[in-house]
Amino acid sequence: MGELVISAPVAGLMSKNKITAEDVAMLRREVFADGVVGRGEAEALFALDQTARDKCGEWAPFFVEAVTDYIVRQEKPEGYISEENADWLVRTVSRDGVVDSRTELELLVHVLEEAKSSPGQLSAYALEQVAHAVIDGKGPLMIGGELVPGLIAKAEVDLLRRILHAFGGDGNIAITKAEAEVLFRINDKTAAADNDPSWNELFVKAIANYVMCSAGYEPPTRETALRQENFLDEAGPALGEFFSRMVSGGSAAILEAYHSPGDIEAEWEARNRAAEALARRAETIDADEAKWLAERIGGGQRPLRDNERALLTLIRHASPEIHPALKPLLDKVA
Repeated sequence: MGELVISAPVAGLMSKNKITAEDVAMLRREVFADGVVGRGEAEALFALDQTARDKCGEWAPFFVEAVTDYIVRQEKPEGYISEENADWLVRTVSRDGVVDSRTELELLVHVLEEAKSSPGQLSAYALEQVAHAVIDGKGPLMIGGELVPGLIAKAEVDLLRRILHAFGGDGNIAITKAEAEVLFRINDKTAAADNDPSWNELFVKAIANYVMCSAGYEPPTRETALRQENFLDEAGPALGEFFSRMVSGGSAAILEAYHSPGDIEAEWEARNRAAEALARRAETIDADEAKWLAERIGGGQRPLRDNERALLTLIRHASPEIHPALKPLLDKVA
């Protein structure tokens, strides 16, 4: 960190191991006195968060609010996180690549939620924190002894969904390759576990969003693409029934969020040129995306997992002219 430029009363807290509600009230007055949260103040708050062992309940919301204000609102243009600030945030919250504080993890996610646009590495880094927790049992998610390494529970799925939704700002509507890579790694490492069923639903929709949008579909918002449908709440406990209902009764609910370029031309003539450009772009990348997906699913060299079968069925229904590289896998779910 750089030099901590902050008032004497705040500096006095550095020697304490405790932050009380009265301290937070004082900090709020000091930090927001001029309406501007600066880099020095943000760094001092990080120092307090890392050194104080006993923190009151008011601390975390204040800390997240103040540092988010600096990163998202004080830099120009407001709401757009620069590469420099994203790198600074990652460096500041990282301990050997892992966030070890629940407060700092909440800050990371909240920054993504509040920003209009942010660098892709910030979302991927946040997803990696969940991956560390799920796969290795490292990071703040394991506090309280509830996390089982190698298994993904509903709380982790909810956090993943929150991160994916948060990154859906300007220019980030479709799931990115970096995000899809993290989701596939989580799926590979937890394949043998009794994961919460909500993981399968999120995995299928997120990967389908990445592949389908790369293949020329007009992407809906992330919130629309990843929302939980009613039929998922009614699914039976058996995975077979869950996926059967997902790809029969539920695929239409997912697909209606997407429009092919041809549909766009028919309904919105003014967007023809954009749709045609999207289709031309798809012609140059669909082979790469098809190869990427085939490799992630094992290239047909191992049995399909249930959620991979659901993903392929969904893609097959949506895009019958998918690249030939996927044909051997799609034949398995015909």
